[in-house]
Amino acid sequence: METFLQQVINGISQGSAYALIALGYTMVYGVLRLINFAHSSVYMVGAFAGFYIANSRFVQASLGTSVLAAVLVMVGAMAVCALVGMLIERFAYRPGRGPVSGVLAFWLGLLGAGFGFQVDRAFLPVAAGALIGALIGAALEKFGRVTPAPESSTLKVLIIAIGVSLILENGGQIVFGADPKFFPPVIPNRALDVGGLTIDSPRLVVLGVALLLMVLLNLIVLHTKTGKAMRAVSFNLDAARLMGINTDRIIAFTFALGSALAGAGGILVSLMYPRIDPLMGTVPGLKAFVAAVLGGIGNITGAMIGGLIIGLAEVMAVGYGSSTYRDAIAFVILVLILLIKPTGIMGKGMVEKV
Repeated sequence: METFLQQVINGISQGSAYALIALGYTMVYGVLRLINFAHSSVYMVGAFAGFYIANSRFVQASLGTSVLAAVLVMVGAMAVCALVGMLIERFAYRPGRGPVSGVLAFWLGLLGAGFGFQVDRAFLPVAAGALIGALIGAALEKFGRVTPAPESSTLKVLIIAIGVSLILENGGQIVFGADPKFFPPVIPNRALDVGGLTIDSPRLVVLGVALLLMVLLNLIVLHTKTGKAMRAVSFNLDAARLMGINTDRIIAFTFALGSALAGAGGILVSLMYPRIDPLMGTVPGLKAFVAAVLGGIGNITGAMIGGLIIGLAEVMAVGYGSSTYRDAIAFVILVLILLIKPTGIMGKGMVEKV
């Protein structure tokens, strides 16, 4: 019995991290009916942002291993991911919904910055590359009249999402290096014995922080003016625009909020499994997507429940079966849920007028 309860605790901790990532998928889908496949790469960015913040001179010298250091690392990583999410929405997904000026300047500037970084990891080559690329992009838009196609296409935006994910992963290998790194301990690692059960402090922190963030998300969505606007945009984007809601601002806020949760998930997973690399988001991102589908894509509560189920199923499969099936169990659940109830546990079928 003690072994079973121990596995339940481990599964809930693991599932809480999956739930945080799944919330980003389900929020973006709820508002735009779009699967943001770049979300798993944002999770990776959050882990590396936390890694560099935790290894900074200020944190190491002034805070060390403490609760304050953990809070600083978490908030910093969430802020970085929120910014990345807003940039992705502004310069990748929004042009997919219609023409937006400055898109080519941004992406060519980013490409030039990457080239400058590859040549010499110093400020001047990177800045020069970014400036040259941005100028070329601006010239193409102004004089060559090269702009995104105005027709909105779900397939077009889906391909853009996959492309952004690949850019972040491969760019991460250039910027962070392809070799794995180890996340420094930012909280004291202590084992707590409760009735014969052993709970280490990182898992306890993961569970507590994940629950706190989920509660805060529910408060934002259900009890704030912006949350009401998010629900209106999710229900009918065109009607919300006609009612005076700035839909572009609400969509950008949704991306920022979902990306911040992915960053928090990256930090929490790194506390339990400190090995990080630029491709670390692929498998957890797919599992979080399965969790979102399992709970009912577009349903926030469903994403939380789906994440917990995937975490518990994964841990139980390892504890009572074989670790070989650790990554396969989530996709077995996905196949079953698509065969039995395609809308997910809390999802509802939608009637389309033709």
